[in-house]
Amino acid sequence: MPIVRVEMFPGRTHAQKQELARAITEAVANIAHTTPEATIVIFQDIAREDWAQAGKLASDE
Repeated sequence: MPIVRVEMFPGRTHAQKQELARAITEAVANIAHTTPEATIVIFQDIAREDWAQAGKLASDE
């Protein structure tokens, strides 16, 4: 059972997450030779103050 975790900044709409879930599920099912029913996609919104890159918080940019 493939589990795909998508971490991103908040702000995507319900429709965007639906489309992304569909596209990820389709790709994983095709490439990993599994079924859409066995594929799990988990979305987690990460606040900008909890995300750092190159030593800088995203909220500081």
